[in-house]
Amino acid sequence: METRHHDHTEAKWFLSKIQEEFRGGKIGVENTHKLLEKFDIRCNFAHVKQIFKENDRQKHGKITIEEFRAIYRSIAHREEIIEIFNTYSKNRKILSENNLTEFLTQEQYELEINYAASTEIIKKYEPIDEMKNEGQMSFEGFARYIFSPECLLFKDKCKTVYQDMNQPLKDYFISSSHNTYLVSDQLLGPSDIWGYVSALVKGCRCLEIDCWDGAENEPVVYHGYTLTSKLLFKTVIQAINKYAFMSSEYPVVLSLENHCSPSQQEVMADILQSTFGDFLLSDMLDEFPDTLPSPEALKFKILVKNKKIGTLQETRERKGAEKQGQVIEYEEDVYDDDNGEPLKEGETRDIFLSKVQQEKERDPSKLTRGTFAKRRIRKLKIALALSDLVIYTKAEKFRSLQYSRRYQQFNENNSIGESQARKLSKLRANEFIFHTRSFITRVYPKMIRADSSNFNPQEFWNVGCQMVALNFQTPGLPMDLQNGKFLDNGGSGYLLKPDFLRDTTLSFNPSEAIGDGHPITLTIRLISGIQLPISLSSSKTDTLVMIEVYGVPNDHVKQQTRVVKNNAFSPRWNETFTFIVQVPELALIRFVVENQGFITGNEFLGQYTLPLLCMNKGYRRVPLFSKAGENLEPSSLFVYVWYIRE
Repeated sequence: METRHHDHTEAKWFLSKIQEEFRGGKIGVENTHKLLEKFDIRCNFAHVKQIFKENDRQKHGKITIEEFRAIYRSIAHREEIIEIFNTYSKNRKILSENNLTEFLTQEQYELEINYAASTEIIKKYEPIDEMKNEGQMSFEGFARYIFSPECLLFKDKCKTVYQDMNQPLKDYFISSSHNTYLVSDQLLGPSDIWGYVSALVKGCRCLEIDCWDGAENEPVVYHGYTLTSKLLFKTVIQAINKYAFMSSEYPVVLSLENHCSPSQQEVMADILQSTFGDFLLSDMLDEFPDTLPSPEALKFKILVKNKKIGTLQETRERKGAEKQGQVIEYEEDVYDDDNGEPLKEGETRDIFLSKVQQEKERDPSKLTRGTFAKRRIRKLKIALALSDLVIYTKAEKFRSLQYSRRYQQFNENNSIGESQARKLSKLRANEFIFHTRSFITRVYPKMIRADSSNFNPQEFWNVGCQMVALNFQTPGLPMDLQNGKFLDNGGSGYLLKPDFLRDTTLSFNPSEAIGDGHPITLTIRLISGIQLPISLSSSKTDTLVMIEVYGVPNDHVKQQTRVVKNNAFSPRWNETFTFIVQVPELALIRFVVENQGFITGNEFLGQYTLPLLCMNKGYRRVPLFSKAGENLEPSSLFVYVWYIRE
């Protein structure tokens, strides 16, 4: 197709799309925005208003066809995309199938691409029929392809369940939430069903349910000894039943913090059975009498995590028997300390924390050595009906690594407070990893996080802890890492741990940063920003980007671009960053866009986090998300990514 003919064809196509809107002469900003969307150009209305204002020469709030064309070109014809197009277009006007195939193989590392695949891309994205029929791609089509989901940074493969799902449950990282019923702080905030619904929609597979005796023999869910509101246990279970497998078909674990009397425990057991029916796992699987089943074997199953009496075989022998009124009492050692352990009957958190403070003032060294603990014996009463619903997720008090190695059973899980888990991960990492290779270990935030803040989960993933429980209702870096990590494997909530965190014959210590000895050299060229969020606190937006690596301690690093002044619409950086990542299997990459601030600090504008091994190579678009996790499309970054494994 001749260049002049192409220009005529493109102009004809453009006019055919807009002449109807301009029958009345000129159009305003709202119709401009609608017309841009008619061209499949996603636009942030705040940016459209600004560009409209710049192109409205008469300042009457109306623009001509020519002024609209200028607006369209400023949004759709980005210089950095034109530069790439011109590199592969012989006449800088069109791409043939061969040109497109060359781009896809050389730049996008699409090794399996062929002539037919290029033809399909042209058919899908080329908007001008004459070009499409000639098997050619105009810049319009190329730009639509570059901004399509096919050119996102996140690999298509990672959007599906591609990992081996037939290993024991202990071999997986499991998306887990803490205090799932809360939607704000832990002292006065409301309890809300939405906490469970939103967690399940995000692919969470382990939910915490804090259960207490309620009026009229109806168990309730709330944060004990606080002023948080109460939910009926029955209502919580009904909501979980509705949403449990909406985002993932793999098993959901209900982690019960059970403070109920035996009679109300029986009510809980009845609610669980009647609501979940066959979805509730209430007996061991014949193929797994003495080992943990796999996520695949437990598809569409609900597992109860609670105290349990007796063996799985004894549970099976009682199947179908009458259990009403049967209560088992046993004694348990309890230590009240600042690691988030249980309180005495009737002791409020404020009273306990004041005792901790008094002890600190008397002898601070005791607390720093971790020796401040009050041992007591607690008598527990467990209704047999509830106990028998606990199969592969028996809650067992963590005593020590040595005790677990000697006595802990395959179906017993530990919950460890963050302070104690951090101490183990730093001082006894090898032993702790040996423990997490054998038993499901849940780490939860310490008790004094009354504001529902979170710890950095990466330090506990580094030592193989399966259930790193976070307050899902609290946005920020920890939840960004959580959401980014569990994007992988189809968002199923289960990620197969690397070999070195599963295989007991392998030695691994995150502090030594060895992994399998094959680090990755990662190069990211940060090219530009696309319609970035506009500052809410300043009249101008001075944009910069942080690229952060989270993983084993030696891989943790941040690098920053220069600041582009007063430009959130199309800032250009063209800066290249290189990272040598020692343990790529555990590494997460986080892009953070900020508005530079000198007085109150930088303002967060958006972020995106994903596993390093889920990154596509080549020219890619990085979508941005708000602090609350909302997609900010079309705001994004444009990057070129390349990496090689040594």
